[in-house]
Parts: sequence; structure tokens; C-alpha cells
Amino acid sequence: MEHEITPPAEECLCRHKHRQQAEYDALIRRLNRIEGQVRGVRGMVEKDAYCVDILTQVSAIQSALNAFSRELLSSHIHTCVVQDIQSGKLEVVDELVTTIQRMMR
Repeated sequence: MEHEITPPAEECLCRHKHRQQAEYDALIRRLNRIEGQVRGVRGMVEKDAYCVDILTQVSAIQSALNAFSRELLSSHIHTCVVQDIQSGKLEVVDELVTTIQRMMR
């Protein structure tokens, strides 16, 4: 009789952040607004709206996503980054630099 070897359960390498309710609500509100804008653009495409009108709305969505990213990044710096630096985890600075570089593409 052969024995099956069960691999060990993989550890979740996911990091999590508990957000204050006000921050959570603000982020969700922004995302809901963006989601609505995207649905609106889809409707415009489905209704054969004029290209420039669609592009104008896409530009508004990109601006909204940029604002969302700036808000989230600010929160990240003020909480996660500060906490990691205070606890001696200086590699968070390299992670932050990489994140900002990725955002600026």
C-alpha cells in the first residue's frame, strides 16, 4: 500500500492592512464612482457615441483612478511605511520607490 504525501499547506504571503472605517468608506466611494463611470463609457460605446465624447469620459476615469492612487499612496506612506521604518524594516523604502516608479509609467 502506497502512502500519499500531502504537501504542506502553503503559507499565504499576502500582506493585509486594517483600514479605519472612514478611510475604507472613502476608498469604496471613489471606486464605486469609477465603476459607474466605466459602465457609462460602456453604454456610450454600445450606443455608438461619438469617439471624442467617449475619449473625454475615459480621460475623466483616468483622472479619477489617479486621484484614487494618490489617496491610497498617501495613506500607505503615513501608516504602513512609517510603521515599518519605525520597526526597522527599511526594505519598505525600496518597495515604496519601486511602487512610485511603477505608478509614474
